[in-house]
Amino acid sequence: MVRVGIIGGSGIYRLLENPDRRLIDTPFGSASVFTGDFGGEEIAFIPRHGEHHEVPPFRVNYRANLYALNLLGVERVIATNAVGAINPELDPGTFVIPDDFIDLTKCREGTFYDGKTVLNIRGRRVGGVIHVSMTPHTYCPEIRGAIRESAEELGVSVVDGGVYVCVEGNRFETSAEIRAMRILGGDVVGMTGCPEAALARELAMCYASISVVTNYAAGVSGRVKLTHSEVLDTFSRRIRDLSELLREAVSRIPLVRSCPCKEALDEFLDSENQ
Repeated sequence: MVRVGIIGGSGIYRLLENPDRRLIDTPFGSASVFTGDFGGEEIAFIPRHGEHHEVPPFRVNYRANLYALNLLGVERVIATNAVGAINPELDPGTFVIPDDFIDLTKCREGTFYDGKTVLNIRGRRVGGVIHVSMTPHTYCPEIRGAIRESAEELGVSVVDGGVYVCVEGNRFETSAEIRAMRILGGDVVGMTGCPEAALARELAMCYASISVVTNYAAGVSGRVKLTHSEVLDTFSRRIRDLSELLREAVSRIPLVRSCPCKEALDEFLDSENQ
């Protein structure tokens, strides 16, 4: 059984030792998952955009990815995301550990529970219409703590907390949209954080993310144009620090879950068993 999964860019995949590619079939489509040694522990890794970065954000099969990890026995997921800074105090290259999100996506499948599909979640059959809570913690506090401790150990600067705003893509946001997001309380904006975080909660999995600020969002710095190459260049410059941070964090995640994430489906399971 694989304990930890990582979802992110293809640069992380290359750090796995002896990677083994698996194509896992799920009720929501197939998912390509790599397993291999990462810092002394076998983990599962999913290149969110495909092995050659060919899948745009709005076409990522988030449900298949998360459910495939669930089938492997994964209980903890760390995600990485490239983001733009809504908050002008977050310079490009900054690592942010979000503690909340705002989902502004429009066309994505946002739940497993369609009233018909029955899921297998670590040996328990679950189906019907289920409403999970994203409180008291939107992201897993134990994984977030492991990331913070790892950053301190490695001397890597991180910003602890921030609101991640997720948009549909593929285009970058307008200046007016960014002003609206700032009013809503957003700190960073990206295209991949949702519905991923909520889907993990629907499987009672622990989930947290590391956002890499690659640019200032539209209108924040006064620059006229943002280019995709700028995003890629900034992310690539931080890939080494990000990889070391992930490796250390995986080793620090407690073996036994004491966070409320594991209890996300307890209310439903209890009612079914009465």
